[in-house]
Amino acid sequence: MSSSDRTCCGVVEEARTRSRNRRGNKPQPWIVLKFAVGLTLALIAYTGYVYVGIFCKDMIVKNESALGSLTTGIIFVVVYSFLLLITVWSYFAVVTTSPGYPADFIEKVELERPVQPPVHAQQPATSDDTRGMSFELMSPAVDVSNHASALSNAGNNVPVTHPAVPAATKQDRVYHPTLHYQGTSTPGEAHIVDVPANHESVHVPGSAPHPPHENFGNPNLDASSAMFARRPSTTPVLTPEYRFCNRDRIIKPPRTHHCRACGTCVLKYDHHCPWVGHCVGAYNHKFFVNFVQWASILSFWMFATVLGLNIKSRMRPSAPALNPQHIVLMAQTALFGLFCFLMFLTQVQLIMLNQTTVESLGFRSMQEREQDNLTHMHRWYECGAKKRTRRRWDKEWGRIGKEGNLWWLGSRRANWESVMGKNVWWWFLPVGHGLDDGMNFPTNPRFDKEGRWRRRREWPSDLR
Repeated sequence: MSSSDRTCCGVVEEARTRSRNRRGNKPQPWIVLKFAVGLTLALIAYTGYVYVGIFCKDMIVKNESALGSLTTGIIFVVVYSFLLLITVWSYFAVVTTSPGYPADFIEKVELERPVQPPVHAQQPATSDDTRGMSFELMSPAVDVSNHASALSNAGNNVPVTHPAVPAATKQDRVYHPTLHYQGTSTPGEAHIVDVPANHESVHVPGSAPHPPHENFGNPNLDASSAMFARRPSTTPVLTPEYRFCNRDRIIKPPRTHHCRACGTCVLKYDHHCPWVGHCVGAYNHKFFVNFVQWASILSFWMFATVLGLNIKSRMRPSAPALNPQHIVLMAQTALFGLFCFLMFLTQVQLIMLNQTTVESLGFRSMQEREQDNLTHMHRWYECGAKKRTRRRWDKEWGRIGKEGNLWWLGSRRANWESVMGKNVWWWFLPVGHGLDDGMNFPTNPRFDKEGRWRRRREWPSDLR
């Protein structure tokens, strides 16, 4: 960058690029990754000291500052100990269980970058297009036309070529090398805004064009309706060339993404969680849900009991002075409990839709662009027309988050069991594992063999 071209934004961007290049594929330092784990343990220890060592102890030893009876103090300690045990158990499980790293099981592939950027079959999306930016246009391109043998030896059974769209008759499964899961003893999962995934892909020059998604042959649609029609992505996301990671040099299994903080790809990546020291992925997703579930219950229990007895004591004429430690405890448990409860609700919703946090962002983006299109098509007060247009799109394609979800298993129960397991006790305790192995995933038969969403008329007859 010349001195005359140096601007504030340009200098910052140049510094970021240099820093990224220097770090390369190095993960964050160990102390940075695990710092929040120590902070979490310290928070649990402090709240436990205030609750048991001050709040409950005063009642048990019958101090003048006690807010309740001896029986009340003993009951509170017993309930707190039970909730603390399961919470710490769940936290230990999610911290010590690896999310799953495909680089440990999949052989690396060496590919060369092309001199000229390839010509993509799909045009970039505009702000008025419900498809969004195509996946292959968001990442560096790699020429794999001369490496067919390398792809075939990468342990991937998905064909590289682009066959015609078949009429699927049953739910397909994307197969990858078998990875045996060892439960909570696997060696080596809290929100997405902290460290985003790094999507990497490759492109095969000269590949056959993808089937277009246009509204042809329908005389009832005017030019505006055709222009703003629903156009799902035509990227063949199941083909190996679109799942190559330039950093780990592997053909990623489906639903795998590269985490910049951890410096490696993660199976069924949900998000990077600093509070557990690594990512939430295929093998510790269930334990993360168990942890936020019990952490919210424990926090609300402590908050409710301390607040309730303090309010009750204020009604007595000889009420003891308000302990500042109680105020700090209530503030911490209220904030932490609310955070964990909202995280738990979010995770339950996504699991029942069989979506990860990263995948849900794509669906949300498509819904927002579709809403923008409706705004262009209809006036702000034409709510009925907007609903009819959306129903027409759903009739043609299906709903975005369900029929339009590549990993939808057909029911919320099936989606839930794929992560939390079939045993009801496993839903509440940090034991067992889900039905997914992190490498192989059944695909929605409403999509073709390469992972493209098809119109309803192209679905299997029993699903139309």
